[in-house]
Amino acid sequence: MIQTKLLLAAAAAALAVSPAHARPMTATDMHSMHRLGAPEVSSDGRRAAFTISTTDWGKNKRVNTLYTLDLMTPGATPQAVAGAAKGHDASFARDGSLWFLMAVGDHDQLFRKPLGGAPIQVSHFPVDVSGFKLAPTGDRVVVWADRPDCSDLACSTAQLPAKPAGSGRTYDQLFIRHWDTWAEPGVRSRLYSFPVINGRLSGGGVRLTTGLVGDTPSKPMGGGEELAISPDGRTVYFALREAGRIEPLSTNLDIFAVPSDGSAPPVNLAAANKATDNLPAVSPDGRTLAYFAMARPGYEADRQVLMLRDLATGTVRPLTQSWDRSVGSIAWTADGNGLLVTAEDTLEQPVFRVDARTGAVTRLTGDGHFDNVRPLPGGGAIVTMNTIMAPDDLYRLDAGGHATRLTDVNRELLAQLDPVAFQKFSFTGANNDRVWGWELKPANATAKLPTLLLVHGGPQGTFSDSWSYRWNPRLFSAPGYGVVAIDFHGSTGYGQAFSDAIRQNWGGWPLQDLQLGLTYATAHDPQLDGSNACAAGGSYGGYMMNWIEGQWPDRFKCIIQHDGVFDARAMAYETEELWFDEWEHGGHPYYEAPAEFERWNPVNYVQNWRTPQLVVTSEKDFRIPYTQGIAAFTALQRRNIPSRLLIFPDENHWVLKPKNSVQWYDEFFGWTTRYIGGRAPRAPAARVPASQAKPERG
Repeated sequence: MIQTKLLLAAAAAALAVSPAHARPMTATDMHSMHRLGAPEVSSDGRRAAFTISTTDWGKNKRVNTLYTLDLMTPGATPQAVAGAAKGHDASFARDGSLWFLMAVGDHDQLFRKPLGGAPIQVSHFPVDVSGFKLAPTGDRVVVWADRPDCSDLACSTAQLPAKPAGSGRTYDQLFIRHWDTWAEPGVRSRLYSFPVINGRLSGGGVRLTTGLVGDTPSKPMGGGEELAISPDGRTVYFALREAGRIEPLSTNLDIFAVPSDGSAPPVNLAAANKATDNLPAVSPDGRTLAYFAMARPGYEADRQVLMLRDLATGTVRPLTQSWDRSVGSIAWTADGNGLLVTAEDTLEQPVFRVDARTGAVTRLTGDGHFDNVRPLPGGGAIVTMNTIMAPDDLYRLDAGGHATRLTDVNRELLAQLDPVAFQKFSFTGANNDRVWGWELKPANATAKLPTLLLVHGGPQGTFSDSWSYRWNPRLFSAPGYGVVAIDFHGSTGYGQAFSDAIRQNWGGWPLQDLQLGLTYATAHDPQLDGSNACAAGGSYGGYMMNWIEGQWPDRFKCIIQHDGVFDARAMAYETEELWFDEWEHGGHPYYEAPAEFERWNPVNYVQNWRTPQLVVTSEKDFRIPYTQGIAAFTALQRRNIPSRLLIFPDENHWVLKPKNSVQWYDEFFGWTTRYIGGRAPRAPAARVPASQAKPERG
């Protein structure tokens, strides 16, 4: 089965730009694009606020500008908020004022911009805060920050232990480090509540997590979606995993409730479930708490079932138990009769409506990756949407799911780029299951194309119809490649059994799917030159590159391996989130079941390696530590296999800094063009700096 979607000229016709003047996309283009942040909508549904960030090439980082958009005027364009040049994390209060964070000296402070007025600084935080949430009543603000065990944000009365004279760190339990940060014992992300008096924060803040040992929001990726405040402003709901002696073994986030003034300790509402509970969302009438729950402790990729808790009786009922998809975000409709959720579904991420009474699920949107769903008072919602063709823009959904585009922030740059053709396909994979994939190639190409196989990470993830500022499929096609990706067994969006199938099976069915999928793609599109191919993958995809080296050594002319596992035994003792590695290998530590780890261990097959490989790793990667990359490179060098090592001292599992990312792609294309040809894309000689360009609307 094949479904085709062509971007014929990337909106060039609307702009009267000749396709003859188009050019291949570059990594510089990717980082010159305007990135639309998550929107927030005023309570009356008349305005949206969001950031648009650009790259400051001199400082090698992204810079935010805060914008608002009039949702009531057709054709309105985003307007920069005066006096909030670098504001971020904006939210509307009930009175229509706009609150946001912005740096003042060394620390972010809260600002309030009244309707028609200038921004006013309303906080004097003595430390950095990570985020905030306004009570719907407007009389209280909850902030979170990394702090020691103190009763207030400033630790004004705490007697903190003296720091040693030496530089050494000492630990008595795990975590000692997480994602890209060394742990500081006793420091946690904690919640503090401030009353708002005369439009300003009052006092030093009251801690809301007293008696709990854990981070809220969760580390390393959690944010404001893990907190909710009741409509009357009196109760805060938050997710937290109580650490215990070995926190890296636990996925048991629970939902807690606490008075917003800190007058009573938190109460665990989900203590009965030893797996993950998260994303609390309170109904408009304040009577029902929605959240998702997993069922299996220790499994981070279990199905996320939408749950409803009657806050008066404590009765909990699963709402989507019969729906074999995993809820990724939760928002109540304004009337309280339904919930708008996102969920991955066969290479897409649509918006669905779930009936709050019956649990009936209705898909509202078509293709694309929808996110940041903000329901509107009169029905429908404001959302962001991206695809494999283009990054996020803002859309309005009506109650039936029809999408109207509100912004077009990268129209001019996208119109300069060569058009590409995107095609989904499905085939019979391992276990005789239906498996999905896609191909992407230059739309105007007529000759045979070198083939690039991409393998996603996770492994419970997907290479979906979505935009990425890291592994960008459109950019991978720029040298004139036919790009192929397969959502192998273990991928998400196909039901829980399909995701579960990779457990204790890392090198089995997924490899069969890749072999069968690549054969299918090249057989059904004669333009793809299957005999002239390279393969690339990161994280689990990097593991698969090392596995392919030993199990499928003659298939590819080159391999690019980014942050992949080389030695499963070392990985079991080096990685930080132990629950993941142990679950994937049967639920045991290495010393209890070494055969489970060794069965799919790439290091055991180094004697078969022969494919030239580019190895990429980073020194701040604590998920798959850089020693794994060094070991793989050492094996390649020892066997006299053409190989190259790219190692970043200032990146984690992801390469995020703009100049580092450009270097990453330069090395990537330098490697592939050496072995399969193609023309590495180069930035044009002249370009308006992103900091000077203006976002546009079509």
